Amino acid sequence: MENPRLKSFHDDYLLEATIDELQEKMQNGEITSNELVLMYMNRIGQLDKNIHSVLELNPDALHIAAALDAEREEQGPRSTLHGIPILLKDNIDTGDKMQTTAGSLALKNHCAQKDSYVASQLRQAGAVILGKTNMTEWANFMTEGMPSGYSSRGGQTLNPYGPGKFDVGGSSAGSGAAIAANFAAAAIGTETSGSILSPASQNSLVGIKPTVGLVSRTGIIPIAHSQDTAGPMARTVKDAALLLNVLAVPDENDPITMTNKDLQGKDFTVFLDEAGLQGARIGIARETYFDYLSSEKLSVMNKAVSHIKELGAEVVDDVVIPSTKEKWSRDVLTYEFKADLNAYLRTVAPHLNIRTLSDVINFNENNSVKCLKYGQSLLIEAEESSGNLTEMAYIAALEKDIYFSGEKGIDYVMKEHRLDAIVFPNNYGAGIPAKAGYPSITVPAGYTPEGEPAGITFTGLAYSEPLLIKLAYAFEQATKHRKAPELGVLA
Repeated sequence: MENPRLKSFHDDYLLEATIDELQEKMQNGEITSNELVLMYMNRIGQLDKNIHSVLELNPDALHIAAALDAEREEQGPRSTLHGIPILLKDNIDTGDKMQTTAGSLALKNHCAQKDSYVASQLRQAGAVILGKTNMTEWANFMTEGMPSGYSSRGGQTLNPYGPGKFDVGGSSAGSGAAIAANFAAAAIGTETSGSILSPASQNSLVGIKPTVGLVSRTGIIPIAHSQDTAGPMARTVKDAALLLNVLAVPDENDPITMTNKDLQGKDFTVFLDEAGLQGARIGIARETYFDYLSSEKLSVMNKAVSHIKELGAEVVDDVVIPSTKEKWSRDVLTYEFKADLNAYLRTVAPHLNIRTLSDVINFNENNSVKCLKYGQSLLIEAEESSGNLTEMAYIAALEKDIYFSGEKGIDYVMKEHRLDAIVFPNNYGAGIPAKAGYPSITVPAGYTPEGEPAGITFTGLAYSEPLLIKLAYAFEQATKHRKAPELGVLA
């Protein structure tokens, strides 16, 4: 950077800076939001060529930040997010000059007519939407065998802790890699089953997958309404909680958010308790889930469990979720995808000529060299359904998922062992709470000898985010595992 003051601030303060720290610097007049945006843009321009996490920058970001700086001078900050640069996953609508494509070239040049509810809440809080992040195309519901973090629009996102060496996690891969690399203060990802928890774990971040109903889904390119949710991805539990404060607002256009009665208007930071694990009953879901781990990651997870004990929790080891080995299917996602995507595509601008899932499939076939590196088997499978959600196969699969994930799944084991939360390694237990619509939070748990990050995930019952944040914060503060990846020094 040419400006010596900004270069000094970048080198001494910006990396790993928390939202509170950035807010304090702006309040003290040491830095402006406009300058923060410029520094993050500079990092992205110089370093993201090796990571491919950011698809595009908001051309208005510097001017929005300048306006927010002026507002701060005249009226004070709107919230703790005032002037804070935030990145959004590329399936979240922004009513501005940026595209929303879900990583697909079929939606290239699709600029949403208005903000998603998530984006509108961030803007109202004074956040600066800095840009859009790459993602696994169609949120990893395009084909089998597609690598995490690959899209035909953005190419392959890489893990900053080991580009080309470690899995970056999906499908919110760009959000995970970008925040790990300090390309913004925090990001928003989305999850249907593991898509926040996976990249958060793989990039040594905190990721909150909220209860389905806590955060509005209006204006987000869907997979399945039964499981979809947006959520925060950040470097600390507190930063994630600050984002959740802004996101957890009922939306009359998304009926499930009307089930959120107790957490409306909550300040999730009041649940940050360094002693939060003392006296908690934590179940460790070893059967099946720990079997996925390499010996190196198993060692990391066993140390994490020991830390939980040392922090005063009563650990119930090797709890068994009765439906763990149930024959699960993806039928709910397959049937809901066509219905939900077609509903979304009816809102896109007419000039795109993409109004249905069938149009997407045909576009990909006509541009197969660029669009079908890994095929589109899941899109074709979904297109074979009626799109009306009337098939008995769908209804039966939905009822089965609800029963075995809840009453004969998480509800059962939580009640049987009187648990406050269940611990899973990384995102390996994401499937069952995803089907139940239950929340999870992942926190850095350490690194393998090679330097690959690992995360520990706390899962609870519906709307138990306050308790999960409390547990995760206690673990984070006692262990402080997160360290930034080594990406080189800016000139």
